[in-house]
Amino acid sequence: MSAERTGQDGAHAGTVTKVVIPVAGLGTRFLPATKATPKEMLPVVDKPAIQYVVEEAVSAGLADVLLVTGRNKDAIENHFDRAWELEAALEAKGDTERLRRVQKSQVLGEIHYVRQGDPRGLGHAVLCGARHVGHEPFAVMLGDDLIDPRDPLLPKMLDVQRRYGGSVIALIEVDPAMAHLYGCASVEPAEDDVVRVTDLVEKPAPGTAPSNLAVIGRYVLNPAVFDVLRETPPGRGNEIQLTDALKTLAGMPADDGGSVHAVVFRGRRYDTGDRFDYLRTIVSLASERSDLGADFRAFLREFVADLPAEENQSENEAAR
Repeated sequence: MSAERTGQDGAHAGTVTKVVIPVAGLGTRFLPATKATPKEMLPVVDKPAIQYVVEEAVSAGLADVLLVTGRNKDAIENHFDRAWELEAALEAKGDTERLRRVQKSQVLGEIHYVRQGDPRGLGHAVLCGARHVGHEPFAVMLGDDLIDPRDPLLPKMLDVQRRYGGSVIALIEVDPAMAHLYGCASVEPAEDDVVRVTDLVEKPAPGTAPSNLAVIGRYVLNPAVFDVLRETPPGRGNEIQLTDALKTLAGMPADDGGSVHAVVFRGRRYDTGDRFDYLRTIVSLASERSDLGADFRAFLREFVADLPAEENQSENEAAR
């Protein structure tokens, strides 16, 4: 298949410049912290989770960022805007390091916003980006998944999309006993860690998953997905599921924007989707920081050494 397929507006199908990041969720698993604060603004060490995601997009060359927001998400827009009073105060104090860190979020890329009026699922959130995206292939990134910059995933997915066309998703291997918690894929080998997706099931019933390959929150999508989403009825949870649309695309001819490939990701990924994994993410990243890591690791060793063994075990079981 040609690596340079042409879209309806004449744009090359392999040229991806835009990313859609849905941030309209209610964050109910983190209540009451998310009652007035967007879950995407919860700090991971000293940056909000959403900034990690935008930085990843920009590092992969996707500087045109559309955030699909909802009510009570003003803090996200404020974070990527200028903070004149704060900057002036830091500059007056000569605190150039903190000033640089504050200013970084406002120069990352070209940030746009659109509201998702009704919470009708991930597929609907992606569909809200149709006008901005147009007829170009584009990326979708979910804020619950943070990818370690030492193990870049998006550049690999963009390369696969350029070579194969269609859409590309990211998969990880999970414990088969946990597969029912994810969207799972049936696949055929293509090359190395690249596979062709033949079927997708959103959160299959326990014991019925087609594989232990689970979908994570990185996608590079052909614009044909918009027409499919418009025709996709509500699925699991009475929401429009992106997984259902991808299943349809996987069965469509390549010339119509169909075919779905996947990169099986084996790098470092941090899941901030629930409280336990969120805390584990903070500990993992803080432990490796050049400015915090040494002292933090020493604290952890001392703290864990002082825990009674039975308490440590019971607390871990309760957390899971």
